[in-house]
Amino acid sequence: MRASHGHQRWWPGDTPFEVCIGAILTQNTAWTNVERAIANLKAAAVLEPRRMFALSEEQLAELIRPAGYFNVKARRLRAFLRVLVVDHQGDLRRLFCGETAQVSARLLAIKGIGPETADSMLLYAGGHLSFVIDAYTRRIFLRHRWCGASEGYQELQALCQATLNQKPPSKLLDYWQDYHAQLVRIGKDYCRPRFARCAHCPLRALLPGG
Repeated sequence: MRASHGHQRWWPGDTPFEVCIGAILTQNTAWTNVERAIANLKAAAVLEPRRMFALSEEQLAELIRPAGYFNVKARRLRAFLRVLVVDHQGDLRRLFCGETAQVSARLLAIKGIGPETADSMLLYAGGHLSFVIDAYTRRIFLRHRWCGASEGYQELQALCQATLNQKPPSKLLDYWQDYHAQLVRIGKDYCRPRFARCAHCPLRALLPGG
């Protein structure tokens, strides 16, 4: 995948905080819509924990309108910001401090943050080794018969984390970040829900016979 695409330099974001906000906004929408919402937040000079938390839910919803489901996402952002600002003094280092399982539980306790969002924050903003499983990953794995249809999020994550360990510890974080990003690229460009472009996919040689 990297030979075909190069290093993806993903997740896009100028700061770890922006990565976290993007992880919430990207739920059930395309990334281009998230970019427009983040541009609004930057233009309003509120892409900072305390400034964003000072906005009313209605003000925040209007700024993130391009991301879709803006009222729901405004509530989710407010829930995340409340934990970050009130419980951790607006400091992401405090929020992400601790063992990975402990920090994951901390994030999952926030209303509106599920496993994929939490792991995106952990891997790309918090520097924790917690592989992200998304719809692209599941679809690619199913079509290549690397997993069964009944396997859940935790099973797929355990599979990835147990097998993607060919790098030394100092390089593993970047490896996992880019590996997930490469799967996203494959899912968007080739392994589509309908009309998959297998003939041109870098993973074509790994497809099972038939």
